[in-house]
Parts: sequence; C-alpha cells; structure tokens
Amino acid sequence: MTQIIVSMSLYLIAVVVIGVFFARRANESTENYFLGGRGLGPWVAAMSAEASDMSGWLLMGLPGVAYWIGAADAAWTAIGLLAGTYINWLVVAKPLRRYSALAGNSITIPEFFSNRFKEQKSKPVLIIASMMILIFFAVYTASCFVTGGKLFAQLFGAPYLPMMLLGAFVVILYTLLGGFLAESMSDFVQGIVMICALIAVLALTVVRAGGFGELFDKIRGFPGFLTFFGMADPTLDANGVQIVTNGAPAFGAAKPYGFLTIISTLSWGLGYFGMPQVLLRFFAIRRSGDITRSRRIATVWCAISLAAAVLIGLAGRALYPASPELLTAGGAEGVFITIAKLFPPLIAGIMMAGILAAVMSSSDSYLLIASSALSKNIYQGILKKDADDDKVMFISRLALIGIAIVGVIIALDQNSKIFTLVSFAWAGFGAAFGPLVLFSLFWKRTTHAGAVAGMAVGGGMVFLWKLALKPLGGVFGIYELLPAFVLSCAAIVIVSLATKAPSSEIQEEFEAAKTFEC
Repeated sequence: MTQIIVSMSLYLIAVVVIGVFFARRANESTENYFLGGRGLGPWVAAMSAEASDMSGWLLMGLPGVAYWIGAADAAWTAIGLLAGTYINWLVVAKPLRRYSALAGNSITIPEFFSNRFKEQKSKPVLIIASMMILIFFAVYTASCFVTGGKLFAQLFGAPYLPMMLLGAFVVILYTLLGGFLAESMSDFVQGIVMICALIAVLALTVVRAGGFGELFDKIRGFPGFLTFFGMADPTLDANGVQIVTNGAPAFGAAKPYGFLTIISTLSWGLGYFGMPQVLLRFFAIRRSGDITRSRRIATVWCAISLAAAVLIGLAGRALYPASPELLTAGGAEGVFITIAKLFPPLIAGIMMAGILAAVMSSSDSYLLIASSALSKNIYQGILKKDADDDKVMFISRLALIGIAIVGVIIALDQNSKIFTLVSFAWAGFGAAFGPLVLFSLFWKRTTHAGAVAGMAVGGGMVFLWKLALKPLGGVFGIYELLPAFVLSCAAIVIVSLATKAPSSEIQEEFEAAKTFEC
C-alpha cells in the first residue's frame, strides 16, 4: 500500500509542478490564461481534447456499464463516441478555428456565439450560453469529484468524503495556478497515462484469464453479455444488490436491445459538436493546417481507449463474477480498480494514476471554462466592460472556487453513478450548443433570434425529457440528447426563417471565414 501511495503522490506532485511552471505565462493576458495564446501544437491539441473529454467515466463509468449489463450498451456508446470524435475534427475543427479568430478573436464559446451574431447591448446569446456552461459544468465537475472519491475510498478503505475533498483540492490548486496552457500540457501527459493504463490493465486481465478464448468462454456463460442486440438483466435483491447463488451471480433472461435503443445510444456522438472542452482546442490550435494531424491522433487514441475500456468491463465480469464490491450498478464502476490491484504495488499505483489523470484532465477543463463564463462573458462582457485583464483573472479565480464548491456539494452523494451524471451533462451541451455550432458555421441564414431559440429549446428539452418524459418509458426512454438535438435544430431553422435575414456585415464575415488564413 505504501508503494501505491508513493506512486500516486509523485504523480499529483508532477501535475502541480506543471501548473506552477506555466503560471507566469498564463498570467500575461486573459487570452493566455483562457486559451493558451492560440499556440497548441497538433499532439497537445489532440491529446488534451480527448483526455479532457473522456474524464473518469472512461476508466470507471464505461467499464462499469460493460461489467453490469454486458457489451451492447457500452459498445454502441463507444461506437457513437468514436464516430462523433472523427466527424467533429473533420467537419467542425477547421471552420471553427478560422471563424473564432475572425469574429473578434473570440476566446470562449459564448463570446464566439455573441460575436458571430454581432450582439451589442443586452446580449441574450452570451448570457444564455454562459448560464448553460455554469449549469452543466457544475454537474460535470461533480462527476469527476465522485470518481476521485470512489477511487481513494476503495483503494485505501478510507471514508468517501475526505477522499473526494482531497482530489478536488488538488484540481483546484493547479488550475488556479496555470490556466488553459497548464491544463492542456498536463492533459497531454494525462492522455498518455490514461491509454497506457487501459492497455496494461486489459493485457493483465487477458493473461490472468488464460487468453482471449478462455476469457470469452467465461463471459458467454452470462446471458446477454456478448451480443450487440441484447442486454443482460442482473437479478437484484430489495437493496439493489445482485443476488449470488453458490458463488455465481444471478441473471434473468437477456433483454432485447432494439433498433431505437441503438440509435439512441449512438446519438452520444452528436454531443461532440457542442462540447466546450473540445471546441476550445479547435480555437487554440496553433495553425488550422495542423488539424489534419490532430484528427488522426485523436481518432486513434479514442479507438484504442474506448475498445480497451469496454473489454476491461467484460473481462472483469469473467475474473470477478461475484466480487462483493462490484454487485451494485454503482459499485460495478470500480472494476478497473479491482483489476489494477493485481499488479505489484508500485505498478498498481501508476495504474491508479490513470484514473487520477482522467479525473484531473477533465475537471480542470470544466472549472476553467465555467469560470471564464462568469468572469470573461458575464463580468467583462456585460457588467463591467472596461475591466482590465488583471481584474478579469481575479474574478475568474473566485468564480472557479465557487463553481468547485457547487461541484463538491453535488458530489457529496457517494452513491451517484458516474455514467449517469456524465450522460446528463453531455446531453445538455450537445443539445444546447451542438446545433448552433453547426448552423453558425454552415448556414448563413441563421439569425440572432434563431440562435437564442436553438439554445433555449435544446437545453430546456434535456431537462424536460430527462425528468418528465423519460420515466414514461417506451419511445420516451431514448437518450434525451437525440430529441433535444433534433428539436434545437428545428427551432433554429423555423425561427431564423421567420425573422429578418442577418445583416450584410454578418453575411460578409460568414463568407470571409471560409478562406480566412490563421
């Protein structure tokens, strides 16, 4: 145990050192602090985008789903995410890099939307986008803190609350120090740690199981585990714990996994078009010409990482079919940790650092983007337009601490499912921002009123569908991102066509962005 603690402590120290190293450059200007001076190389841009995007759910949430109900849900989700990653880099990255630089040198997503539609006074687009960021990133940040708390609690047998607070403190510290550049550079390192940890844990699992053949033979013994069109049905007691009979976990007959469910799960890929932590890397990449290389790097990283995560969950069920700590839907998210403990202590600590890497690479992005929404967009953009860079960064740091506290409050419930928290926030951004990003880049007729309507309908529908319609089941049981995304697109088109066409200034800038060199 001492060696595990030493390995993880060294990792935490290294991450904080990165924050300190980049602190001076970050504090030179708000553009450096929030966007790294638009100087990210292709490797850093790609790896930091994917590491900040995937978060702790890649090493805990996704394997937990595969462990609990088999391949279908986890695999279709992974396929949707991989397709979304590739298409987003292919279609959105280069136009957004050009347009964000041309439209007032925008350094945040709300600022880009506001500049794109030439808002002058009340700025409803800026306000709504900023509020969406604050709401959904608070949930996202909480999911990261839950991951860190579960990791330390399970690893050290310590209470969940102090362990969660420890992880939150480290994230806040180095994000405060270094800003976007420190975050991106550390995320690059953390992306490497994450993929190495996933591959190593999967390799160990396969070896311990006696090879892939033996492994899959064991998994086939669980009904619904190895089909893309069926889903396992764990038999639970009154407390939600899977029943174990003679050392074997109990399952009912496999449930069908129909076409509508597949489409719903694949719709995770739509979320990428609205993910601020990914879109900001498009803003920040050094040159638009670097994007092709970044796309290849990001796609390969995602393909390997997602496949490994799903296989770890399945393999974990074969190795630990009835392990007591894995017999609830929430507990199953600890399967990566359970397997990683098979390594010698020093190596196990490095594997656990992979989870820390996932947590920290995401939560720092969420905190920085959310704090920029308050300081750069609300404070400087509306309340005090003459505020200088020093004042904006001071407000940003206060906002970061405040948002982190909200995330900690949400994360107090240690029974929270990481996958559930992430899926809700993912849907929120995907539906509120995704359609507007696409229409802003590719439809000149999009109007200011259409932008407001699209964000309001998309974000609002996520809440309505999740809380009121989804519990009805049937066709309403689909993932809330899909209907919210479609309705947001419809709102943008209908309202834009019903209102006055954009000004000649906006239309001319739209055309200029297509060939703008940067």
